[in-house]
Amino acid sequence: MAKSELAQTLIESVNEIASISDHRTPMKKHCGNLSRRLKLLLPMLEEIRDCKESIPEELVMKALLSLKESLLHAKDLLTFVSQVSKIYLVLERDQVMLRFQKVTALLEQALTEIPYENLEISDELKEQVELVLIQLRRSIEKGGETFEDELYKDLLSLYGTVTDSEILRRVAKKLQLVTITDLTEESLALLEMVSSSDGDPGESFEKMSMVLKRIKDFVQTDNPNLDDDAPPMRQKPSLSKSQDQNIPIPPEDFRCPISLELMNDPVIVSSGQTYERDCIKKWLEGGHLTCPKTQETLTSDTVTPNYAIRSLIAQWCESNGIEAPKRVNKSQPSSKASSSSSSSSSS
Repeated sequence: MAKSELAQTLIESVNEIASISDHRTPMKKHCGNLSRRLKLLLPMLEEIRDCKESIPEELVMKALLSLKESLLHAKDLLTFVSQVSKIYLVLERDQVMLRFQKVTALLEQALTEIPYENLEISDELKEQVELVLIQLRRSIEKGGETFEDELYKDLLSLYGTVTDSEILRRVAKKLQLVTITDLTEESLALLEMVSSSDGDPGESFEKMSMVLKRIKDFVQTDNPNLDDDAPPMRQKPSLSKSQDQNIPIPPEDFRCPISLELMNDPVIVSSGQTYERDCIKKWLEGGHLTCPKTQETLTSDTVTPNYAIRSLIAQWCESNGIEAPKRVNKSQPSSKASSSSSSSSSS
């Protein structure tokens, strides 16, 4: 690969990194800083690409290949942060920050190796790269960017038996877990972590799932008319304990383990677990071959309506003055998850 081609590859890598815009809220500052620093390298890379002067090819190529490797690590890190659970990013902040530190060190080393004296680039561009190096070194010396301690402490406090509604409201707002879509995406992100850990996520996953359930229960209680279009929660006076208790929370068995929502169309998979039909359909269509809750390998993708749970949910809804889920069409007792959404129509 020629120098100009390699420089163009690096330009594309930096642009790809800059395009990763879905930075998880807890790491938004860290990702933004890394992305901005790398974008400052673009003018230099463009000048190297376009340079027609004779320069020591071997020295430059070695340095650019080192930079390419460090950019791949940076891209992997930002991609990971954009997809992983927000709760994980906070509770496992030390592990995540260590990855940022390693990437920062790799970038600093790669930029230091570039033979700037042999490159036909302007003094202005050299100063710009030097600025990036100063910022990277400062980050390394400080042990990484600072992290918000209050959010970390708030999440740790949710492990306890007694939870403060103000803490729950603050956590939900800071993590932007305030709509059904937000909460469902967070639940799926946690399940994806289980899938990628070969079914052995450890105690930390159980704690994170418990924290998410508490946030979910609070958000639904605090916003009884919550839907996908709900705006972020506004600060409002705390409800009294008796008022809180007037808004029922569905029993855990009535909620889908994926979405944490009250199930409208509960179906049983081959592992014996019950899920909302649409949720398990998306899980299976995503190429997963295991039960999200137990990580047991599914022997088939056939699902069977769980009429017993549906009946219990309907009774619970009636006794609590809540609109009951739509009845499932009983003419199709079992079906493939990928082609059965029509079975949830009203009778």
